[in-house]
Amino acid sequence: MLTDSLTELNAESELPTKTTNTLAKNYDPAGTEARWQKAWEDTGAFHPNPSTPGEPFSVVIPPPNVTGSLHMGHAFNTALIDTIVRFQRLKGKNVLCLPGTDHASIAVQTILEKQLKAEGTNRHELGREDFLKRAWKWKETSGGEIVSQLRSLGYSVDWQRQRFTLDEGLSHAVREAFIRLYNEGLIYRGEYLVNWCPASGSAVSDLEVEMKEVEGFLWHFRYPLKDNQEVNGRTHLEVATTRPETLLGDTAVAVNPSDSRFKELIGKTLIVPFVDREIPIIADEHVDMQFGTGCVKVTPAHDPNDFSIGKRNNLPQITVMNKDGSMNNLAGRFEGLDRFEARKAVVEALEEEGLLIEIKPHLHTVPYSDRGKVPIEPLLSTQWFVRMQPLASKAKNNLNNGKPNFVPERWKKVYQDWLTDIRDWCISRQLWWGHRIPAWFIISETKGLITNETPHLVAHSEEEALIKARKLYGDSVILKQDPDVLDTWFSSGLWPCSTLGWPNKTSEDLKFWYPTSTLITGFDIIFFWVARMTMMAGFFTKEIPFNDVYIHGLVRDEQNKKMSKSAGNGIDPILLINKYGADALRFALVREVAGAGQDIRLDYDRKKDTSQTVESARNFANKLWNASRFALLNLDSNESYIDSDISASKLELSDRWILSRLTKANQEASQQYQGYNLGEAAKGLYEFAWNDFCDWYLEIIKRRLNIQGSQDSSSLEKKRIAQKVLKKVLTELLVMLHPLMPHLTEELWHSITGKPEDKFLALEPWPESKDSLIDNALEEAFDNLIEAIRVVRNLRALAGLKPSQSAPVIFITGKKELKDVLNTARDDVSLLTRSSTLEILDPKSSAANSTEKSLAGVSGELQVLLPLGDLIDLKGLHIRLQKDIAKAEKDIANLSARLNNPRFREKAPDAVILECKLKLQEAETQVALAQKRLSDLS
Repeated sequence: MLTDSLTELNAESELPTKTTNTLAKNYDPAGTEARWQKAWEDTGAFHPNPSTPGEPFSVVIPPPNVTGSLHMGHAFNTALIDTIVRFQRLKGKNVLCLPGTDHASIAVQTILEKQLKAEGTNRHELGREDFLKRAWKWKETSGGEIVSQLRSLGYSVDWQRQRFTLDEGLSHAVREAFIRLYNEGLIYRGEYLVNWCPASGSAVSDLEVEMKEVEGFLWHFRYPLKDNQEVNGRTHLEVATTRPETLLGDTAVAVNPSDSRFKELIGKTLIVPFVDREIPIIADEHVDMQFGTGCVKVTPAHDPNDFSIGKRNNLPQITVMNKDGSMNNLAGRFEGLDRFEARKAVVEALEEEGLLIEIKPHLHTVPYSDRGKVPIEPLLSTQWFVRMQPLASKAKNNLNNGKPNFVPERWKKVYQDWLTDIRDWCISRQLWWGHRIPAWFIISETKGLITNETPHLVAHSEEEALIKARKLYGDSVILKQDPDVLDTWFSSGLWPCSTLGWPNKTSEDLKFWYPTSTLITGFDIIFFWVARMTMMAGFFTKEIPFNDVYIHGLVRDEQNKKMSKSAGNGIDPILLINKYGADALRFALVREVAGAGQDIRLDYDRKKDTSQTVESARNFANKLWNASRFALLNLDSNESYIDSDISASKLELSDRWILSRLTKANQEASQQYQGYNLGEAAKGLYEFAWNDFCDWYLEIIKRRLNIQGSQDSSSLEKKRIAQKVLKKVLTELLVMLHPLMPHLTEELWHSITGKPEDKFLALEPWPESKDSLIDNALEEAFDNLIEAIRVVRNLRALAGLKPSQSAPVIFITGKKELKDVLNTARDDVSLLTRSSTLEILDPKSSAANSTEKSLAGVSGELQVLLPLGDLIDLKGLHIRLQKDIAKAEKDIANLSARLNNPRFREKAPDAVILECKLKLQEAETQVALAQKRLSDLS
C-alpha cells in the first residue's frame, strides 16, 4: 500500500524554482565523455581518504603490460570492474579502485632489442646501464598508451595512486619478499629443466608458453644393440621421435617393465648413432606399452618427462644445445648447426646409415614462446626457484575455510586442482629489464667466475651485501650481483599488498583497504596470477588478499571464435568507442553477459566496422537522452507546484504503477549488482527504462503534461503530480544506470537536477527503496491495460489506418478488475489508441453481441473490437496482402536456390552467405505475418 504522503516526491525530488538546463538535440558521446572524465579527475572525485566515513571496499585492477594497447579483453574487464566499484560507491562504501601497469620484462626487452638491431648494435655492446636508461626513456615516452586508452573508458580509478611494478615502492617490496622467502628456505638456486626461449635468450614461465597444433612428422629409426648382438632375434630397438636432433643427448631407451616383448632386453646396451655413446635399456612405468613402438628414447636434458625418468633411474643429463638453439660440442659432427638444421641433417645421416625406418605425418602440439614466437626448448639451466608446496598448502587450508570465495563457484575446483598438482616455480629470467635478483656472488672464491659452486648471499643493496660478505670472507672479498631479473609474475604476486604499502605496516591504505574486496579477472590466469597472489601476498600478510574472486569469460568474435593476434580476428575497442561512445561499448559488453563467468559474443561487420550490439546500446543512450529532453521541456517553475503537498490519493493509476515498477527495478538492480549478476542488472534496467518508463509512462502522462495554465486548479494539480513523479523516476533511474553508463547518466542527472558540476552523480547515494510503493495487484491490472492497448494498435495496423486517423474501439470483458482499470484510465486509453469512441461492455450485453462487421482481437479475458464501418477497403487490403505474400515467396525461392547451390556455398564469403540467410529469414517472417493478417481478416 502507498503511504499517506509521498514525502520523497516533495523533498528529494523537488524541482528547481527555474528550469534553465537544456540538452542539445542530439547526444554527442565524444564531447560528453571527455568533459566528465576530465571533471572527475581534476577534482579528485575517485581519490578516497581512508579516514573518511564508509565501509572499505577496494579493488586493484589487473595491471596491463606497459607495452600494451587496449584490446577487447581489456575493455570487457574494465567495464565489469568499473560497474562493480561505481555501484559500491553509490551504496556508501569508501571505495578505492587502484590502477597500475606491469613492466612486462620480455615484451619491453624485445622491443628495445629490435630497435638496437635496426641501429646495427645490441644490448651487450650498449651495456646494461645505458640499456636500462633507454628502457626507462621508452617507458616514459611510449609506455603510457594503454593508460590513456583505459581513461577513455571512464574508469573510476584513483589515478593519483597509480602504480608501476618497477616503481621504487614496489621494487622495495619485491626485494623484501625475495629475501624473506630465501631466509625461510623457500627460494633456492639449482640446475633444472626449464622452458627456454632461444629467441629472447631466457627462461620463460608456463604462462608465456602457447601450445600450438603443428603438422609435423614422426621419425622411426633403429637403435642398434652394442656389438651387433642379437637378443630373441632382435639386433636393434625401433623408436620414434618428433625431434630427431635430441637423440644426440639420449642417455637411455625405456620400456615398460610389464611389456613381455622387451623383458629379455632390459639391462642390455645400445649405441647412440653418430656419437657412439653407450646407453642402457631401462624399465620405467611411465612408458605406455600401447603407444608407438613401446620403446621411448630418454633425453633427460631436453624433455620434461625424460627429465623425470632420468631422476628416477639416475641417468646422466647431457645437454647438446647452446642457449641460442644451436648444437654444442657434445653434438659431435652436428656442432654449430641450428637445431632445425640439425634435425634435417640427423635424419639424412640416419638414412645414409640405414637406420631410418619410416617417416609418418604427425599432428601434435608444440610449445611456443609467446614473446619470442619460436618453439620452446626444454633446457637444463641453473636458475632460481620458489618451493611452491609449502605456499600452496597454506592457500589450500584457506580455501577449505572458504577463502577466497569464487564467483562462479565452479572455478574453485580448478584453483584447488592447480594448488594440488604444483611444481616449483622458476623465477629467474635472463634479461636486463626487470627486478634484478638481490643476490650477490662472492666471485673471489671461484677465480672471478660465477659457477654452480660460487657462494652467494642475499641483501637489499650492494652495500649491505658487502658488509655481510666481509664478515664471512674477509675484507678482500669481490662481489658480483646476479645478472638475471625476476619473473614478472613475482612482482604481480605481491600486487594486492605492495600497491597498498606493504611491507610498511604503518601504511594507512594497507590497514584500511587490505585485504581487498574483490578481484575481477579472466579464467585464463587463475593458475598464473590468482593463485600466486593468494600464495605470496597471503604468505607475507597472513591474510588472503581478496574476499571474492569474480571470474569472467572471454569476448568472442562474430563467428564465436576466441580473439587472438595470430588469428587476426580482434575487434578494436577504440574504433567502436569513436563510433558509438564508451558508454555504449561498456553497456553492450556487460549486457551480453548471460551469467557470471560466461563467454560473450560480440557481433561485428568487418567491412563497415560496425556492431549491431554496440549500436543497440547507443540507441538506448539516445532513448535516455530524448526522454531527458522531454522531461526538461515539461518541468516548469510554477511556485504553487513547487510547494504543493502530494497525497497518495492524488496519484493516478499510471503514477502508482511506475512507482511500483521503479521500486522493484531498484531492489532487483541492487541485488544483481551486489551478487555480480551484472548482465542481469543491465537487462533489467534496460527493460524498465525502455519499456515501462519511455514507451508507456511518458506516453501516458503527455495528456496531463499538456494541461495549460488557463485550466482549472484540479487539472493543474494533476499536471504537477505527473511532473514530480516524472522527475523522481528519471532521477533515480539515472543513478541506477550510472555504474553501466557513467558519462551519459552524469550529464543527464546534472541537467535534470540542476546540481553544480562539482557535485557528482558518481558520489550520490543509491536511491532509497520503500516496499510500501510496491503494489503487485496494480501492476497486474496495468499489464492488462497495456496489453489491451497493444491489441488495439495491432488491429489498427492490420486495418491499415493512418496514425492520425481515429476509429471506434470496443472492449468486452466480464472481469470486474479489468473493467475498473479500463474505466479509471479511460482518458489515457482513448489518447493512446486514437479512439473516436471508447466503449467498455459486458459480454452479456446486447451491444457486445452486435453483428456489425469488426476486426477482433483477444488478450486473456478481454475481447477487443475495431468496428470497420467505412474506415477501410477490405477488398483492397486483401489484394495488397496477397501481393506482399507473392513477392516474399519469390524472394524465398531465389534465396533458397542460392543457399542450396554447392558452388555458391564453397566460393561465397562467409559474410555474403550470412547475409543471404538473414534475408531468407526476413522473407519467411514477412510471409507468415501477411498470411496471419489475411486469416484475421477472414
